[in-house]
Amino acid sequence: MAVCIAGLLGVFLIIDWLQQRNVRALAWWGSAYLIGAAAMALAGMPDPVITLPAVVPGALTFLACGMIWNGVRLFQGRRLLPFATFIGAVLWLGIGQIPGALDNENGQILGAMIVPVYTFFIAIELWRERRRTRYSRAAAIVVPCLHAGIFLMPLAMHAVLPEGHNGAWLTVFTLETIIYAVGTAFIVMLMVKDHHVHVYRTAASTDHLTGLLSRQAFMESALTLCARQARRGEPVAMLMFDLDHFKSINDRFGHAVGDEVLRVFGRVVRASTRADDIIARFGGEEFIAIVPGGLESASKIGDRVRSSFEFAGATVAAHSIGATVSIGAATAYEPVTSLDSLIARADAALYRAKYAGRNRLHVAEEEMANERVRLIAAARRAKTASAGPFARWSRRREAF
Repeated sequence: MAVCIAGLLGVFLIIDWLQQRNVRALAWWGSAYLIGAAAMALAGMPDPVITLPAVVPGALTFLACGMIWNGVRLFQGRRLLPFATFIGAVLWLGIGQIPGALDNENGQILGAMIVPVYTFFIAIELWRERRRTRYSRAAAIVVPCLHAGIFLMPLAMHAVLPEGHNGAWLTVFTLETIIYAVGTAFIVMLMVKDHHVHVYRTAASTDHLTGLLSRQAFMESALTLCARQARRGEPVAMLMFDLDHFKSINDRFGHAVGDEVLRVFGRVVRASTRADDIIARFGGEEFIAIVPGGLESASKIGDRVRSSFEFAGATVAAHSIGATVSIGAATAYEPVTSLDSLIARADAALYRAKYAGRNRLHVAEEEMANERVRLIAAARRAKTASAGPFARWSRRREAF
């Protein structure tokens, strides 16, 4: 039954890939299921038609695991790692050369210990995606831990069950493997569906050159963020970015290189911000972002973007560019119903950053003053709260 289910799931994923050729990860995952089915068939065949070394089924199993790992990398837009595909299989073949290493149940126990390692490597690939929600961040930890637990549970049963009942752990392991395979296939399909919905939803609202939001989409999303922060009683911060001497870059290296500089900045700003931050290309070489939080959050994000782009913009398209960015920041602690004032204050701060020498972050002077007042008020409230009710009553009596 395990062989049939794994094989059918593999065929199902391959057919889905034939209908969606742009999602190459489906081909990797489907092939991995077919290879896994072949491994189980070879391992459980009572009278093998073809005589193969005993280590082959295990090697095929870990080859399938490696293909799933690479499929996740491909789905996340990262390059393939050939060693990730073959390292488990090669390691298993090497262990098989040691006399007695895989005899009796030793091989099954060792295999059940190696599979969770793959789940954690897959978790690392999911965790590296910076722009994710806190829910997917939790899933990247919880789900692989549950998967690893599924495969490690039979080992505990093997150690705890009395002599004569140890065969039960293999039955549990087989059933869990079937459930794991079916569940993983459905999760894969949901991931692909969610990916397509996201692509279609954002295609009309993104800048074709940088992949960031367009100006109109930014204004709509920013107002939604402001309304959410207002309900929570929390501030928002606006960041304006302007690439330094961009006209000179176009004049010296051509518009193709200039476009590549814009793309580099788009990648940098995406990698340097959080899932809840909203970023857009505002026009030309100007970019804009609105982030949840006050002055401290804005300063950290701005400094991270500035320093990262200074490094990434040093050389672009094999040209020594030395591209940098100037940033202006403004914050709002009161509910925001119109973005015009906040954008104007951030733009004024950006102008002062340019005037002060470029490649720097500047926060509006009124923002610094407001922040100092807010910190002083917070310190006073904390001091009053720690003094106790009697001290507060005494101060009110003295004031009266």
